[in-house]
This record gives sequence, structure tokens and C-alpha cells, in this order.
Amino acid sequence: MHEPLPPPHHSPPACRLDIVLATGNPHKVEELEAIFASCGLTGVRLLSLKQVGIPTAEPAETGTTFGENATIKARSYAAQTGMLCLADDSGLEIDALGGRPGVTSSHYCTDGREVGMSRAERDAANNEQVMREMEGVAVERRGARFVCFMCLSRRDGTILHTTRGTFEGRIGLRGEVPRGENGFGYDPLFLVPPSYRISSAELSPEEKNKLSHRGMAARKMAEFLRRVACSRLL
Repeated sequence: MHEPLPPPHHSPPACRLDIVLATGNPHKVEELEAIFASCGLTGVRLLSLKQVGIPTAEPAETGTTFGENATIKARSYAAQTGMLCLADDSGLEIDALGGRPGVTSSHYCTDGREVGMSRAERDAANNEQVMREMEGVAVERRGARFVCFMCLSRRDGTILHTTRGTFEGRIGLRGEVPRGENGFGYDPLFLVPPSYRISSAELSPEEKNKLSHRGMAARKMAEFLRRVACSRLL
């Protein structure tokens, strides 16, 4: 699925590498910067699409999996900006709902359609829809997971590396969730094992990065970047 890049026989030389992140979500940029820093990844500067300063058009995310949509975004924004691009697609899978919301996680309340809602309004509506659909589902059947798929692309469309991370937990019962002020999206509904007494939105950023799907995928991507020379990527 990605171009094989065997690890070099010696430590790669120090270099500066700019990577544009295919996201307009400032929370994702902050999380990824913190995760890369915790991995000791130096010489890599992460830039948001806004920071790049080049007008871009959002590609249609027509994939049916997180991997397909991450690849679409990585290739599109790499071509548009002329830079290495790291994209991710992530969401929530709930067992009792047959894997929904899945790839429509960010717009679940509108069946995947873009509408004129703020992110906070959309998050609240998404959470309410999930809680409504989970009414009457027993605790033992409320298993769920966050999934994150990351894809790194060159401007010519070559996929350099992909990673995947998961964060297992369950959806709380109405009354015990939503709760917590940290995180975003479905974090206030998602109870963290093994105790299932706190939500993902009650974790500190540092705790969340250690446990989360995005943290797992990002650490795998950071390890890839650490072991290859810049010249192999550009």
C-alpha cells in the first residue's frame, strides 16, 4: 500500500523537513505537534493549510474506509501545495450500530452532508444522535473504538507511508455521559478502560496522546520519519 523504504544502515543526517497537514482542525494540529515532540522527532516542521498560504480546494472524500479518505486528502493537498502532505481520517466505530458512525463521524447528524453548522453545534448534534440510537443498549454491548488512519504523500502522488491506530472503549449510558471539557467530537461520550469511570474528554492532553488512536498512528509515523533520510522523501 505504500512504497517500501528500507531503513538505512546508519543514522540519517540531520535535516529540516516541512510537512503540511491536510486539516482545518486546529485540535489535530496541536495534538500531532505534541505527539511528534514527545517522540523526540526533530527537524520536522508541521504546517497547517492556513500557514502554507496557498489557496486550496477541499477534495471530495468519496472513500468508504478511513484509509481511502486519508489517501485522497494526502494526494490532493500534496499536489495543490507542492509539499509533502500528511493526512489522516478518523472516526468512531460502535459495535451495536454496525460500525457507525464510521467514515461519516464528523457529519453523522446530517448523514455525511456538509451543512451550515459550527463545529461545536455539529459535535453536539452528532453526540445526541449517537445517544439516541444507543437508547436501551446494554452496557456489555456498548463497545466502541476510535480509529485513525494516516497517509504521507509526495506531491507527485507517491504514497510514502501509512499507519493505523485504534483506541478501544465504550459508549457511556445517558446520565453518566456526556462529560468532560477536554478533547472534541465524541470524546465526552467515550469511556476509557479499564475502569470505564472517566471519559476521553476528562483526560489531560498528555494522557490522551498516550492512549488515543491518533497518538498510536502518529507515533508510528514519527518512527518512520526518524529512520529515513530526508532525501528519500522529497
